Amino acid sequence: MSEVAQQTQQEFWRPPSPMVADGMVVRESLPVIPAMAEACPRCNTEFLLGSRFCHTCGGRRPEALSPAAKVDAEVIAGLWEQGVARVYGFVVGVASGESWSKIKFPSWLRYLHFHEIQSWVGLSTGSLIAFVIGLGCVAGALLVGLLTAKTLVDWQAIQFYRAEWLLAATAAFVAGILLKKPSKSDRE
Repeated sequence: MSEVAQQTQQEFWRPPSPMVADGMVVRESLPVIPAMAEACPRCNTEFLLGSRFCHTCGGRRPEALSPAAKVDAEVIAGLWEQGVARVYGFVVGVASGESWSKIKFPSWLRYLHFHEIQSWVGLSTGSLIAFVIGLGCVAGALLVGLLTAKTLVDWQAIQFYRAEWLLAATAAFVAGILLKKPSKSDRE
């Protein structure tokens, strides 16, 4: 009868005392605790007994997958592998040049080749790359100007960004000048 006594303390080796209602022992239904994962999905460290977080990386301990969820995960993994195989096949096909040879490009597109521009402008490779970076920075300064400012602080921030873009453009143009190889007429 000691199990039925009210106000008894539960000890760690005994189950909780049952409730008594009208002379019948009634057990409370305990909440169903989901099964927890055995290893951390982030670092693959085994969880300590009863822990809710990984002791190595601090990640939250997820619930273990039910058999139905495992089947769903296997289906998704199969779809992922099929997708990766298709993308790999496409990349290999493009890299081999089979698909590019079938495409007809316009004739004017040859003027946009790097070496064509380099011979037309007369700059070395490093100087031309710095020039293109400088043009990109000027375009960035112009695009920052399209932002609208609602307050004075916003306007000042936009002007600061514009100044940074123009400073980067200046640095790129100076680098282009320094990397330029002198021509024969400059040497004489």
